[in-house]
Order: sequence, then C-alpha cells, then structure tokens
Amino acid sequence: MTFGKIDYINMLPFHTFLRQSSLPNSFKQSIAYKKDYPSKLNEELKKRRIHAAYISSIASTHKSFNRINSGIVAKKAIKSVIVKSGVYTKDTHSATSNVLAKVLGIEGKVTIGDNALKLYLENPSEYIDMGAAWYEKERLPFVFARLSVNKHYRFFKKIADKFKKRKIFIPQYILEDYAQKRGISKTDIKEYLKLITYDIDTKAQAGLDRFLRAARLLKL
Repeated sequence: MTFGKIDYINMLPFHTFLRQSSLPNSFKQSIAYKKDYPSKLNEELKKRRIHAAYISSIASTHKSFNRINSGIVAKKAIKSVIVKSGVYTKDTHSATSNVLAKVLGIEGKVTIGDNALKLYLENPSEYIDMGAAWYEKERLPFVFARLSVNKHYRFFKKIADKFKKRKIFIPQYILEDYAQKRGISKTDIKEYLKLITYDIDTKAQAGLDRFLRAARLLKL
C-alpha cells in the first residue's frame, strides 16, 4: 500500500499522526518516497502509482477514485492560497486553487503552499487570501484537498477516522525543523494550523458542492 505525501505545513498534523501511529514501519517509510506537490499527486493516483493521497478537491471527482470525508479545509482564511493582483497566472503545483481564482473572478498570480504562506506573512496587504475571499462570498468553509483512494478503501478510511478524532501534538523538534527549512517561525506555523480542519463535515461538504457546481457552470 502506498500513500502520496504533500510536503506542506498544512499536512504536518497528519504526517505527525502517521509517524506516531502503530502502522508498520515499512508503510511509514514508503511515504517519504512518494512525496510531491498536489497536482502531481493527482496524476500519480490516476495512474495507480500510489493508492491514496490528499489530492486537489477539483481532481478528486475523477470516476476511478473513492473519496473519504477528510481533507484540507479552510474554516475561513487560509493564508497559504493567495493571489497577487495582476495578470492571471496559474500555480502549476495546484489545480483547485487555479479554478477557485476563476470562480471568484480574481485576476492575478496564484501561489499556494509554504512559499505562499511565507509571502503572505511578510506582506499580507499585497495579497488576496482566497480562503477568506470564498468565505466572504459564500459563508461556507472551502475544501482545498480531499482524501481519495483507488485501492484499500477500508484501510485508509480507518486511518482517516482515527486521525480526525485525535488531538495531534507536534513535537518541538519537528516544528523547529520546519521553521528552519521554510523560513516561517514556530509561532506562525502553530497559528496557521489553527485555520485548518481535516474533517469534511456538513458545512464543508456544502461548500465543496457549491464550488464544484460553480466550476462546472464555468466549464473549468
């Protein structure tokens, strides 16, 4: 069984959970070799090179995938999915965020992930936070990624259900490592993670359904 890893801070609680779990070490170690950005994992899952991953929500609708109600959900603001006003420019690492900019009618350069978070924290007035923009328009959470599988559904659903129920404590040495490598303080990392939930509950599902419907209407 193989799991694709998004190596962004927003998935740090999940990968800390996996590290602390009683899952076989061989499974844990294999995740390090299946590490990539969201849009690449979309393709890896389609080609069945991996069995599960948190992939772009716009790509999770593919007919060959089974979906689990766990994802990267922005309750309101997100800080790591941003647009700088100007000529529309896609972030090649993303799929959902590029479509979201079109749905919201926002023109500019789309940036996602830890680099986006760093840029936003340094100069928040220069960027539009798309999580906040979506909430202001729809008054619903936004689902940026959704856990999708092409095999071993029960196994991965059991993992996701345990993860959603458990309060995750991230050790200081891991926070320090991410802070040093990403150029973002431990305090900012902890504050950022408070903006995210990993449970696609009724409101989050309603937000996702509304987004997917808007994307279809715009033929995106």
